[in-house]
Amino acid sequence: MAIKITDDCINCGACEPECPNNAIYEEDVAWKFSQGTNLKGEITLLNGSVALADQENRTGSFSEDYYFIVPEKCTECVGFHEEPQCAAVCPVDCCIPDEKNVETKETLLEKKDWMHS
Repeated sequence: MAIKITDDCINCGACEPECPNNAIYEEDVAWKFSQGTNLKGEITLLNGSVALADQENRTGSFSEDYYFIVPEKCTECVGFHEEPQCAAVCPVDCCIPDEKNVETKETLLEKKDWMHS
């Protein structure tokens, strides 16, 4: 399951540098699949859809008010750390499991390998 940031976020920025997938972005910032990953050119996502790695996106958990996590890039730090680092450093505990994006450990590892191979 991906992690999400709730509206309790105080925009401190502690979470952003901790993400090994560069899946966390400041409010109102466009994101790219290529940022913090080895993805390039036209890519096929794990759900079968196609995207451009360098295309700017404003979809997913995009927020205009507080930091947000791109679920397509979040692996809950599986394969990197024992626990999600965003949640570990968040001073207000607003990084929580995203019940709309449930994934198995195997899927999270597959996503990690896909982004960093």
